[in-house]
Amino acid sequence: MPLTWTIDPQQKLITVIAKGDVTRADFEALLDAIDTANAHPYRKLFDGELGRTSMTPDDAMALGVRMRATHASGPMGPLAVVLPEEYIDLAGHALGMLAAADRPMRVFGAIAPARRWLNGLKAPRPAGEEQHSIGL
Repeated sequence: MPLTWTIDPQQKLITVIAKGDVTRADFEALLDAIDTANAHPYRKLFDGELGRTSMTPDDAMALGVRMRATHASGPMGPLAVVLPEEYIDLAGHALGMLAAADRPMRVFGAIAPARRWLNGLKAPRPAGEEQHSIGL
């Protein structure tokens, strides 16, 4: 499977690793899993260093439209994307649509700086989740 992912509710972190040729269907399966887990507010690390794709610009745009539509459902968690240089242009339109969301997002050329950046950020609270504190 070209995409593998872990959805960690305790750390509020989604880690995705791409290896090989990632298709639109593969990416849609990931989005379905995020929807099912109600994990949109989680921090997301997409490691595409070893991935490639035969997706067309239209496929990338359709995925961008789908992801952008989820922004209306509530807060989106920070997103760190690691891509080889040759795929940044193809992903540019879709990533540009995601950048319009009210969340931190950065594209990296290597995993280590992406992980450091993401680890310094917290996932937003889901809509409707109250914060409780106890005064001492």
